[in-house]
This record gives sequence, C-alpha cells and structure tokens, in this order.
Amino acid sequence: MRAHAFLPVPLLYFDHNATTFVAPEVADAMDAAVRQVFGNASSTHSAGQNARACLERARGTVARALNAAPAEIVFTSGGTEANNLAILGLVGSRKGHVVTSAIEHPSVLECCRHLEKVTVGPVGREGIVEAEAIRRSVTDETVLVSVMHANNETGAVQPMQEIAALVRERRAAGQEIYLHCDGVQAMGKIPVDVKALPVDLYSISAHKVFAPKGVGALFVRRNVPVRAVQFGGRHERERRAGTENVPGIVAFARAVELCATGDEQLPALRDFFEIEVMGRVDGVAVNGPRSPRLPNTSNLLFRGVSAEALVIALDMRGMAVSTGSACSSGSVEPSHVLLAMGRTREEAKSSVRFSFGRYNTRAEVSELVDAVVECVGRLRGANARERQLVY
Repeated sequence: MRAHAFLPVPLLYFDHNATTFVAPEVADAMDAAVRQVFGNASSTHSAGQNARACLERARGTVARALNAAPAEIVFTSGGTEANNLAILGLVGSRKGHVVTSAIEHPSVLECCRHLEKVTVGPVGREGIVEAEAIRRSVTDETVLVSVMHANNETGAVQPMQEIAALVRERRAAGQEIYLHCDGVQAMGKIPVDVKALPVDLYSISAHKVFAPKGVGALFVRRNVPVRAVQFGGRHERERRAGTENVPGIVAFARAVELCATGDEQLPALRDFFEIEVMGRVDGVAVNGPRSPRLPNTSNLLFRGVSAEALVIALDMRGMAVSTGSACSSGSVEPSHVLLAMGRTREEAKSSVRFSFGRYNTRAEVSELVDAVVECVGRLRGANARERQLVY
C-alpha cells in the first residue's frame, strides 16, 4: 500500500516491524472515541462511566485475543513500558537472579542491566535460544526468565513451550520462578495463546498492529506478584498509575480485532521476495532460520554492500526498509542480534531487514525486488571503482 498521501513522495512501506501506519478502521474507532469519550475512566459521573465501559470492552477484546481473562490485562504506554513493568515489577526489591538472552530488545536488555544479578544467555547461529542454555543459566536464586516470542530483526520464533517447561519444573520443585515473554513482534503475525505457551507475563504493543503509538499492554497471569513501578493513583488494579488513554486503547482493541482475521499472503510475499532477490543477486544470505520465522520478516546479508547505503538508496526510490531495530537506528554499532548469532561486524553492517504488512501487494514487492537488484549492483560497482582509485 502506498501509505500516507501527505508524505512528500509516494511511499512503498516495507518496515512494519519498526512500526505500522494506522489502519482506516482503527483510525475511525479512535476518532469516534476522541470526539465522544472524553470522561476520566476513574470518575463516577456518567461521562466517566462511559469511558470506563469503553475501556473495559477494549480490555475484554485484548484478553480474548491472548486467551486471557480481562483482569489479567494491564494497559501501558507501549511495549517498552510493558517489558519494564514485567521485569522491574516482578523482581522489585527481592534482588533475585534474572535470565535472559542476547537477542532481546533493548527495552529488556537495558532494563536488566539495572538489576544486580543477570545472566544473558547465548543463541545459536540462526538466532534461536536453546532451552538447554536457559536451563544451565537458571540457579536456585533465579526469579525470572525473560525470552522474546519472536525476534524483531530476524523474525526467529523462539521455543517458548520448551523454555516454559523448564520453568514449570523448577516451580514444581518449590522454586518461586516466573516466565516473561516479549510478544511485541509476535502479536498479529502468529497465533498467540498465553495458556498454550504457557507464560506468566506477556508484553504487546499497539503500533505494531496498525494502531497508534503510545499504547501497549502486559498480560499478568493471576497471582503473579507484579508491583507498580510508577506511582500516583490506583489505576489498572494498582499496577500502573496514570489516567488511561481511552481513545488509544479503543483503537488498539479495534486493531486486535482486525488481526484475528489473519493474513495468509505474508509468507508468500516474503518467500517470493527472497527467491527473486537471491536468484538475481550474488552474495546474498538469509540471517536467521528459514523456519520457524515470522511470516513477514526477511533479514538479508548483502556481501560487499553497506546496509545504510542500501537503505538510503531505496528510500530515494520511495521505499522504506531498515537495518534492524528502530530503537537502535541512531547507533553506529552493528546489530547486537546479528553479532550474537555469530555474524562478523562487517556482515552485520551489510544486513538489511525487510518486513511486510497486510496491505502490501505482490506488485509492490516486485517493485522492491527490481529496486534492490539495481541498487545493490550500483553500490557494488561504486565500491569496486573506489578500490581501483585507492590502488
């Protein structure tokens, strides 16, 4: 979809793992809420109770999507806050040991760096967290294991059921230990059932599923001892102080409803893209597993090409892609995810992420393929000429 006519150039958008635009149906739901639902959901008068009713309907919608109970959903300002609340709210003052992985989002890794006892486990060359590595990292002092459901850069889907099984083993033996899962990239792309996984805490974000930025949620399984990490009021069952963003939450719920319809075209678009590019360009490799992987995500290594240069070249053609996590895009350092997978710094700096969405078409992906082929050829040619001049 050529998104957002107000942009200075027609845009073909292939960076859905960074963010999505707001779907028309979602924008309509939010507009109606902004205009009509102005009360504070904590107020007792009719305007406040109208807002409360809208808030709780949205909570029920999000809960059903996760196969959770409404009381287990805590609305937040986004995935980062949900991850921070899960980790800091559970570990709190107990000073317990936390186990996580080297490919987590910065909102998990940076949060863990502020704790006293953390083990960051390795991953394999395909970016998959091995359950046995987690098992070796867990000690009698471990209170939390935090592993993402699907990686934002490579799309690698993690073995959550295996990891959950070892956490349950420890719990059955009497240890107070819990499992948190950052599901921000998984929601809306693969089935999510918090009971089937099973996890104790699960983070999601609205702007990854065609809803506005600034809204997210944390699933907190009943009786999991998460405490508030910000203070001021008794909102969200005393787990997250602050007046709820009712219009944003209503929009989030509408987007979640749209996600329930699924999107069967995404795997075909991704596979078509990879087959065409790798068939027409030499020196290309996939970063991450062929399976299990998010159906919309393709992270490709273009040997001999600067990823930043390729991103800029495609942007000049009106096509949006990225080098990885948008939260780290200002960094000159290579992707910590790709380095953890064993890629060299040079390889990591030659890797580009393409993430497709429900409104992309095969014709648009064909345009992208042609542009990638042309841009990679031109950049490699320029690099070759520079080397000739140097020597």
